[in-house]
Amino acid sequence: MSMKTFLAMNSREALRLVRAELGEDAVILSNRKVGEQVEIVAAPPSFLQEVKQPRSVPGSSGLVSEIKVMHEHLLDRLSALAKPAESSATSQKIRVQRSLLKVGFSQTLVEQMLEKMPEGVGLDWILKVLEKNLNSGEGDETIVCRGGVYALVGPTGVGKTTTTAKLAARAVVRFGADRVGLITTDCYRVGAFEQLRIYGKILGVPVHSVRDTADLQLTLATMRHKHLILIDTMGMSQRDSRVTEQTGMLDMADVQRLLLLSATSNLHTMEDIVRVYRSPTVMGCILTKLDEAVTMGGALDVLIRHRLVMYYIANGQRVPDDLHEVSLPYLLRSTFSGLETTGLASQEGLKLPQDLLIAHAGC
Repeated sequence: MSMKTFLAMNSREALRLVRAELGEDAVILSNRKVGEQVEIVAAPPSFLQEVKQPRSVPGSSGLVSEIKVMHEHLLDRLSALAKPAESSATSQKIRVQRSLLKVGFSQTLVEQMLEKMPEGVGLDWILKVLEKNLNSGEGDETIVCRGGVYALVGPTGVGKTTTTAKLAARAVVRFGADRVGLITTDCYRVGAFEQLRIYGKILGVPVHSVRDTADLQLTLATMRHKHLILIDTMGMSQRDSRVTEQTGMLDMADVQRLLLLSATSNLHTMEDIVRVYRSPTVMGCILTKLDEAVTMGGALDVLIRHRLVMYYIANGQRVPDDLHEVSLPYLLRSTFSGLETTGLASQEGLKLPQDLLIAHAGC
């Protein structure tokens, strides 16, 4: 019998030596600790045939059965040795998953991305996927330069009045104060009209207040010569019944809408806001209060799953300074600041599958 002894610092290395010399079907005869090393006595697969002596030889049948059990044990060990590569890939996905959840992304979106994530990549690949799925538009070109009538809608506290003033300032610089119109539908909050009126006075643009559909239609008719008309709407909870009334009023006047979303809102609140305010006339959104947000993954999550076009981002109260065209690298950098990545979404060399569009969330 051609038995051989193998010594190594651990069982894995010893089994590797066995497979290298005797093949995958080698028979393990013993496995023990010898000092600081592991000793394995093994034989080639032909050993099983060599020990199959006639039944008259005592103990042969029991020996063969025992060797077969040991052989099966070896196969189990070899299978276990094949798992580290899978475990490594799994561990990488777990690390990426934890990072994504930590910055606010939903489990639903995380699972969709990890399902398509190839081995050997990390957050860099995720950044490219996010960039591919985020929709951004040129705010100045689409809104300020093209002109039209736009209502800024959203719940209380997202910065509608301030953002209205910021957009108006951009238009005044390009086209003059006489080509810009300001309207407010907020006749309920104390000081709401006054706040916009102060901004209008600074810009040289009169502010009109309207109460209902007929009032809005009449006011818009008198402002037909304006290049850009911005409507600051009343702030209210997305669960307020008056949201439906306001939507109907804007629909009757054929007004396009920009939905304002605060980056400080949690994912579930933002999901509820989009569900209530979303309509065919909502052309896109403006993401506000980036300077106050602890994490922004939830905001990006909602934008991606609802296919909302982002036209501007706002990161402060200054008019008009704190309103900016969208920069996806900036958003991604801000979202993942503090986490280890080897590059941003624009890193070359990272390959993406052909179909990486994340499933639509529906409305």
